[in-house]
Amino acid sequence: VQLQASGGGLVQAGGSLRLSCAASGRSFSSNGMAWFRQAPGKEREFVAYISWSGTTQYYLDSVKGRFTISRDNAKNTVYLQMNSLKPEDTAVYYCAANRHTYSVRNYGSTGDYDYWGQGTLVTVSS
Repeated sequence: VQLQASGGGLVQAGGSLRLSCAASGRSFSSNGMAWFRQAPGKEREFVAYISWSGTTQYYLDSVKGRFTISRDNAKNTVYLQMNSLKPEDTAVYYCAANRHTYSVRNYGSTGDYDYWGQGTLVTVSS
């Protein structure tokens, strides 16, 4: 089972990036999915969550209105559209699959996720 994150890169402040997370080895269509990020010297933090059906999303307050999480269960892929990027968004971004099916316990906790992608680096220059 593998989660492959991609789409990171270097962008100027105010720019946009779209991250993708493709799952292989099993379907995650019954699991909520999330993006976390980890900046240098900081702990990994929750960024966005999407329910198994795609009907519910939660966001870190600082990214609300700028980031959008979505999913395509037919492609077993989750996306994170990031607009109006800021230097403080610089981090390694990780996708993760929630351990529960058709529900979630604590979407913002790393402990609620069983599978993790390898991370993709997003660097926002000022």
